[in-house]
Amino acid sequence: MSNQDEVLEIFQKAGALLKGHFLLSSGLHSAIYFEKFQVLQHPEYVEVLCGKLASLFKDENVEVVVGPATGGIIIAYEVAKNLKARSIFAEPGSEGRTLKRGFEIKKGERTLIVDDILTTGGSIEEVIQVVEKHGGNVRGIGVLLDRSGGKRKFAYPLKALAVAEVTNYTPEQCPLCKEGKPIVKPGSRKVR
Repeated sequence: MSNQDEVLEIFQKAGALLKGHFLLSSGLHSAIYFEKFQVLQHPEYVEVLCGKLASLFKDENVEVVVGPATGGIIIAYEVAKNLKARSIFAEPGSEGRTLKRGFEIKKGERTLIVDDILTTGGSIEEVIQVVEKHGGNVRGIGVLLDRSGGKRKFAYPLKALAVAEVTNYTPEQCPLCKEGKPIVKPGSRKVR
């Protein structure tokens, strides 16, 4: 079974593939939502997925793995464990993401950036800025699922275990809004 098939099967088994009308954290709307925390609550799934993700970067001699808070914390920890590296996370700050809790990235330290699901890439871009600010040597970016269909590009190599092309809409162009379908902000109550 390919990584792609296995990732999608795990999301299905965990009940993480949702259909409806969703408000994404990017502000975009979508008819499909991958509720990563339905997967991340199962250590056996996280172990399998992160083991596969780590294997994609095994030749990069990674010293530190960093992910954005919140889901990226779990992914960074498990990938780092597999790569025998340190694990840290970047938290929201007043001007984008920042390192807190005494975390540091040393100048030239071989760094892997990881996240759970790539939609617009905003969180990853913020983590890239943190790593570059601290002088880290970015060896790549790894995600469990790229829902941009492989269209989102970064200044560093991106590797995804699975790629899905999911159409997102601006609120003004959303056909689901025009149909009057109630919108749900995942992780919270219904909106509107």
